[in-house]
Amino acid sequence: MTTHQPEVLDAAAAITEETHVRSRRKKMLFALAGVVKVIALGYGGYEYFYASHFVSTDNAYTATEVAQVTPAVGGIVRDVRVADTQQVRAGDVIVVLDDTDARLALAQAEAELGRAIRRVRGYVATDSNLAAQLTARASEQQRAQAQLAAANADFERATIDLRRREALADTGSVSGDELTKARNAFETAQANVTGARAASAQARANYAAAIGSREANAVLIADTTEETNPEVALAKARRDQAEVNLERTVIRAPVAGVVARRSVQIGQQVQAGAPLLSIVPLDQVHVDANFKEVQLERVRIGQPVEITSDLYGGSVTYHGVVEGLSGGTGSTFATIPTQNATGNWIKVVQRVPVRIGIDAAELAKRPLQVGLSMNATIDTRM
Repeated sequence: MTTHQPEVLDAAAAITEETHVRSRRKKMLFALAGVVKVIALGYGGYEYFYASHFVSTDNAYTATEVAQVTPAVGGIVRDVRVADTQQVRAGDVIVVLDDTDARLALAQAEAELGRAIRRVRGYVATDSNLAAQLTARASEQQRAQAQLAAANADFERATIDLRRREALADTGSVSGDELTKARNAFETAQANVTGARAASAQARANYAAAIGSREANAVLIADTTEETNPEVALAKARRDQAEVNLERTVIRAPVAGVVARRSVQIGQQVQAGAPLLSIVPLDQVHVDANFKEVQLERVRIGQPVEITSDLYGGSVTYHGVVEGLSGGTGSTFATIPTQNATGNWIKVVQRVPVRIGIDAAELAKRPLQVGLSMNATIDTRM
């Protein structure tokens, strides 16, 4: 029995060691489980109380309102003063068109204005002349009426004299020669009455015509001055338009920025509205961030945003604010919108463009070009 005692002791020691190892392993597992639980609780707390209030996306790009330069008048390009990538300020001359036709049109418009002013002055002078003519025609009408009255009186007297002599002719008291003279006087007086009536009618017609002429001329100058007369105003408007067209032969930069997509060349015949070049205002760059629709529940206009660019890396952070949300998803405004009414439909999470304004001072310090990749994080707590 004593021969087996060492073996028994060795077995007991092994069992004790295994029990100790299992106990230590169990403690380690409990400790690991505790650590995992603490980490999970910490992460859950961080996610619930802090991280859940931020939404991020790397589907974001810089953009701006590009100004397209087009001529307001057509012509031949005489000079191009900018090149692609060149910086320009608002108001700088960038393209000059040949102004020969515009100058001739302005000279013609100025000549037409002078002629219109003289024409209106003529209307005023004609009104005074027609007023004098109207007075003369009134006098002529009165004279004709007086002459008609005199002719009627002579006719009545000649009629009475003829009747008397015809009555006395039967008794032989009046000679044939006197009767003949009386008849001749009657016929003359009758002719004079007819002529006086015609002259009176002509005088009335002349007076009426004078009234009509003055009224027709008065319409051309009624309730106006030389400056406000419609003919002069129209000629001035055409002159002003000609001046504007002459000024438009010099094309200036509408905004400050960088020249891009220049297609205009010297000697080219351009039409009004034809694109010549574009100007990118880099001081007005913003970010179009395409967030998933499930991220937008708490996104509001005015919330702060932190932005990083692939150009400068994560070491440079821009600050901005949410300026607006698009009226539809990106697929809605695509050239060929997605058609979901099909039998093999698969739901795809859509993205909505969110416009983010960038702090102007930060943008001036580190400029951004259009189309750069950006990372945007919105703080939805505000």
